[in-house]
Amino acid sequence: MLAIFKKELKSYFTSMTGYVFIAFFLVIVGIYYAVFNLINRSANFENALSGLSFIFVLLVPILTMRLMAEDKKQKTDQLLFTSPVSIGKIISGKYFAVLTVFLISMLIICFYPLILMQFGSVPLKSAYSAILGFTLLGAAYISIGLFISSLTESQMVSAVVTFVVMLITVLMDSLVNFLPTDNRSCYIVFFIVVLLICWLLYSMMHNITVALTAGVIGEAALTIIYVMKPALYDGLLTKVLGWFSVIARYDNFSSGLLDLTSIVYYISIVFIFLFLTVQAIKKHRWN
Repeated sequence: MLAIFKKELKSYFTSMTGYVFIAFFLVIVGIYYAVFNLINRSANFENALSGLSFIFVLLVPILTMRLMAEDKKQKTDQLLFTSPVSIGKIISGKYFAVLTVFLISMLIICFYPLILMQFGSVPLKSAYSAILGFTLLGAAYISIGLFISSLTESQMVSAVVTFVVMLITVLMDSLVNFLPTDNRSCYIVFFIVVLLICWLLYSMMHNITVALTAGVIGEAALTIIYVMKPALYDGLLTKVLGWFSVIARYDNFSSGLLDLTSIVYYISIVFIFLFLTVQAIKKHRWN
């Protein structure tokens, strides 16, 4: 894994990708820092970070689009598949390499609240709580970008799809206001979601028995609940999508709160998408 990590990290700094990401990241954060904290004379650094969630929509696709797509296009992934290193370690090495590039930017940002201290009192606890949450948010987004990169051979397609997914997550809280809240509509949506999950299981495992069993059990459970207690579906779609809102979890950090459940949530997102990436690569390997 260490060899993969070193190779990927080196590739970011032998090309322009790593420098471009760090430069644009620091420029955008610096603009918000100057406006919110220096010009407006605010000591709360978390206020500057709270409006920067869109930065991941712009920069994460640039950082992750080549991770797996380039290997697929150049067929160098075949060398990885035949190496003695497990696929899990290969994916982990690539992920930690791109995460390191992001952490370099965050390490520089850690000095911003200290600069503010030269002009007065600064609430460091809330400032570094926001920085921690911002770091975890970025780590989660990078794992999603890595997974999307593993699904295609085109870096452009990977970048566009990652951009769209990131944009949807940022706008999730606004989009849920336009979703239906009646129990019938929610039941239909969840019915379709179960079908999609079954299709995903089959495409990853190529086991029709497992996919059908999961589908039958899932659809039966949904239908039974809908028949017996339809009121449970009222507004359930909005609640579920709100739970999956990656940005909403960051609000506690931006308020200066160190939320343990949000930390576990972000770490879980990372592990889930790394696992899905491994499964996607295994599927491609056997095909």
